[in-house]
Amino acid sequence: MIRHTVMWKLAATEPSERTSSVKSIRGALEALRGEIPGMSALTVSADLGGSDGNFDVILVTDHDSAEALEVYQKHPAHLEAAAVVKAHVSARACVDSAV
Repeated sequence: MIRHTVMWKLAATEPSERTSSVKSIRGALEALRGEIPGMSALTVSADLGGSDGNFDVILVTDHDSAEALEVYQKHPAHLEAAAVVKAHVSARACVDSAV
C-alpha cells in the first residue's frame, strides 16, 4: 500500500477567508471518495492553529499500489480537485510512502 500525504499553507490571511478556503478544499477533496479505482482511504484535516509555522491543511490518501497512485494523480476528478486547492494555497509539501 502507498500512502500519499500532502500539506498546504493557505494563501488567505483573514480568519473568515481561511475558514472559507478550508471548506472549499475539504469539499473538493472529499468528493473524490469512491471515485478513483485503487484509492482505499481519504482523510482531509485542518490544523488546529495552535502553532506558528504549521501547515494549514493535510490530505492523506491510501492507494493499493504505486500504479494506483499514478491513476489517482492523472484522474480527471483529482485534477479538478487539485485546481480548487491551488486557488487557495501558497505552499505545498508532499510525501509518498510505503505502508
